Amino acid sequence: MSECEVTVHAGVCNMTTVIRAKPNDDMTVSIEIESNCPMVKKTPVPTLVPWEEIGLPMSQSAIYKWASENIGHTACPVPCAILKSIEVAGDLGLKKDVSIEIR
Repeated sequence: MSECEVTVHAGVCNMTTVIRAKPNDDMTVSIEIESNCPMVKKTPVPTLVPWEEIGLPMSQSAIYKWASENIGHTACPVPCAILKSIEVAGDLGLKKDVSIEIR
């Protein structure tokens, strides 16, 4: 498993979030977040087992449950970015950029 860092520039809100995913010896991944968004930095993200979290339906994801309790904007891209960082740190995905382009 390998550490990764994901930066999210959320859009018109001008909020930036940096997510650091770090694998632990017990096969879990810890998440550290730096953000200028008060909703994103309100409550720490739980430590998770990557293959359990990534394989769940969205409605059962601990990250999307965390987001539902903490983030008031449903279209916020941060929860997806957290999941991508967990996927990469857990060696379930490659380090490859993701983008959303609005025209």
